[in-house]
Amino acid sequence: MKNVPDLFILSEHADLLKKLQEWDVAYHQNDAPVVDDATYDAVKKRALEIEEMYPELAPGGASTHVGAAVSDKFKSHRHSVPMLSISDVFNTGEVAEWFNKLTSKDLFIELKVDGVSYAARYENGILVRGLTRGSGVEGEDITENLKTIPDIPQKLSGTFPDVIEVRGEVYMKRADFIALNAESEKQFANPRNAAAGSLRQLNPAITATRKLSAFAYTYGEISDRDFATQSEYFDKLESWGFKTTRQWAHHANTMDDIDQVYNDTMMIRPDIPFDIDGLVLKVNDIATQERMGSRANSPRWEVAYKFPAARAITTLRDITIQVGRTGVLTPVAELEPINIGGVVVSRATLHNADEIARLGVKIGDKVIVQRAGDVIPQIVGVAETVPNAVDFQFPTTCPVCGGNVVQESGMVARRCVNTMGCPAQLIGELEHFVGRKRFDIEGLGTKQLENFVARGWIREPADIFNLIQNHGDEIKRMDGFGDKSVSNLNTSIEGARNIDLHRFLFAIGIPEVGEATAKILARAFGSLDAVRNAPAWKLKTIDGIGDVMADEIVSFFADEHNAGALDRLLQQVNVRNADVSVAATDGPLAGKRVVLTGTLSNYTRDAAKEILERMGAKVSGSVSAKTDIVLAGADAGSKLARAQELGITIWGEEDFENAIQ
Repeated sequence: MKNVPDLFILSEHADLLKKLQEWDVAYHQNDAPVVDDATYDAVKKRALEIEEMYPELAPGGASTHVGAAVSDKFKSHRHSVPMLSISDVFNTGEVAEWFNKLTSKDLFIELKVDGVSYAARYENGILVRGLTRGSGVEGEDITENLKTIPDIPQKLSGTFPDVIEVRGEVYMKRADFIALNAESEKQFANPRNAAAGSLRQLNPAITATRKLSAFAYTYGEISDRDFATQSEYFDKLESWGFKTTRQWAHHANTMDDIDQVYNDTMMIRPDIPFDIDGLVLKVNDIATQERMGSRANSPRWEVAYKFPAARAITTLRDITIQVGRTGVLTPVAELEPINIGGVVVSRATLHNADEIARLGVKIGDKVIVQRAGDVIPQIVGVAETVPNAVDFQFPTTCPVCGGNVVQESGMVARRCVNTMGCPAQLIGELEHFVGRKRFDIEGLGTKQLENFVARGWIREPADIFNLIQNHGDEIKRMDGFGDKSVSNLNTSIEGARNIDLHRFLFAIGIPEVGEATAKILARAFGSLDAVRNAPAWKLKTIDGIGDVMADEIVSFFADEHNAGALDRLLQQVNVRNADVSVAATDGPLAGKRVVLTGTLSNYTRDAAKEILERMGAKVSGSVSAKTDIVLAGADAGSKLARAQELGITIWGEEDFENAIQ
């Protein structure tokens, strides 16, 4: 009996294809990807799984799709031989499944360079046309741009075929990318974006100013082939004047060989001066390649063995110390810049001295760095300790103010005790105070706050509300300011004078009290006076308030310095009481775990989250088997796909509004 897809599967498949098409246009045409590789790969993999179950969906689907249509900004040409993509594999099981089907086990393994594909056509040794991959059938004409790249010869050397289309990757070295961003007004997200944006300039003179590099690795049309293997082809490329990834290439004949190359490459990845996102495994014998042929969009004789998107190995250059608003000293790893999940990471948190000891990291080590979603990058282990690595000595005095550093009994954090006179603590306190989910005062960034604090104009949060009145004329004369910017800043400050209780409690920096706890306190007590006067025993009776948190809240309000600063602040602002008429635990979504994804048309993410919490829901950032509902707006990504896999209830905006009613 024929396996017929139901309406749910058809709808899911159509949604997946729509996402892939939009993401491909952003990536290939606009050089501005909107999702990371891991998200894209997960959605594409799901689409391919559906097409494997229901082959009738394959035509026009992910199985046959390559790249994106050619932009109308460029002239286009058909590829004389289709320029296909490479199928991805993500683990040893998938590699083994491909490898075990091969009749020839002699593999040539190359680096998968994270750049932009090109095709350069040579007739009688002269470069006559350069194309992007485009749709795979036709590409954009970038001939003049390719001619500006030193690694792509305009005239071939030695002996060559009458016609040869050399294909490869244009990329940008990490050092050149960092230098470009340092001197450019436009900031590129990563080297791949920089390479793509530079290569696809309408004015080749701009491309020529960018330090682009290129490797060659395969071919399209060829009039006469006198090499029998991929390895021999690399020899030919180098004799013609091209650069290849030969120095990082390997031969392999077994799965153990492949695993060894994979692990070895992961180890040297930080030392490679450009970004790679995997390995390309190819059958070395070209006659075998030709017999195996291709699927609709990818050759059968090669696969891309992708590296994990969220982790990478790089060198720990140094460890510096940041002093936060509560005086806590946080060690920060200064890293050799590395691309992780589409973002160049050069710093990562090491949390505290105990964490440095637990990890055993030393300055100079090669370390494993992890970045998942919006989480701050962190070091999760040591990949290799080098002989000259240096132990880090945690400072005993504050690097900002010179105050003593103490470690309280039973605590891992080390703090600067100079709470009143440490500039770093004041700046951190003020940055927190004016933040988006707190007083939300635009125009007071770190640089401005440092300026105003240095001049003595702001010594505590209350001073912000007299800033323009007392120093407006002086601010107008400062660099970066003028009548308009001062007027805008004044508007933002005045608009912040009325604030909800939970935002106020979050803003004033009570230790242990974050956004969620501030909302719990506001709902439980209703007014600021009630919170200020609450004894520890009463705080501890509230679900979500533990012993340590209760003691911190009581200590904060009992402190004379805090009490005085708070009283002066309350002369400037009005704190709106919270509605305690309905407890969140009694709401219609009490106990439900809800995840938000995508964009809602009538609600901001923060507004939707607040409504859900008032209805009793616990709003989480990731989808798991414990999730009850996923609220999906427009352009929902991998969280929606994951929810569908797990069979979780999915709400659209209409469902959300019905629940509110």
